[in-house]
Amino acid sequence: MNDDQLLRYARHILLDELGIEGQERLLAAKVLIVGAGGLGAPAALYLAAAGVGHLMLADDDVVEISNLQRQILHTTARLGVYKAESGREALLAINPSIQVETLTFRLLDDELDAAVAQADLVLDCCDNFATRHAINRACVKHGKPLVSGAAIRFAGQISVYDLRDPSSPCYHCLFPEADEAEEISCATTGVLGPLVGIVGSTQAAEAIKLITGMGQLLVGRLLSVDALSMRWHDVRFGRDPACPVCGHRA
Repeated sequence: MNDDQLLRYARHILLDELGIEGQERLLAAKVLIVGAGGLGAPAALYLAAAGVGHLMLADDDVVEISNLQRQILHTTARLGVYKAESGREALLAINPSIQVETLTFRLLDDELDAAVAQADLVLDCCDNFATRHAINRACVKHGKPLVSGAAIRFAGQISVYDLRDPSSPCYHCLFPEADEAEEISCATTGVLGPLVGIVGSTQAAEAIKLITGMGQLLVGRLLSVDALSMRWHDVRFGRDPACPVCGHRA
């Protein structure tokens, strides 16, 4: 690290659990963030500020005025701009020394597979079950850690699936894919703005812990928050040995 980096990341380096070695791991990391909206915005901002050296920001949507109530990566001046491109501008304004790669198309099939294969870890910050399950399958295939978050109305959830570890459950173990699953969205039910900040920031914290190897991860644990009562619940769950997605692992 050069002198500027030592100054920029000084508050991280002061942490015994992280230190210079952990900061160097962050600088060398490549993270894929799927979704540059409510969850992806705070997650990306904190990872950029933390010095994650290469961020891949994937979102095929454009900035709309209704996004600005919670998606703090974007501004009124960038209405109509691809969220990934708007996000890149915001992230480089905070930390111009990192690389931000934008993917302004919907990640499907081969494109998703290629993006996950390149990353050291993946953040699921999307808003629909089909994409979540596709991301999970790709992470299982390539053995990549997955940090998943969700938020709707006043309820948020975060969990980590460390798919480098054969004993770790995958997303499908906890939320089996089902055709009849009811899809709800912020556009129809609403969401409290700061809630996505709480969930996205927690995803960033778990990602930093994964990269640096510090602390205890939310693996096999679903952390839920009710923002109306501000109560947190930690529910433990295990791997499903009959899971059709990850059950083949040793």
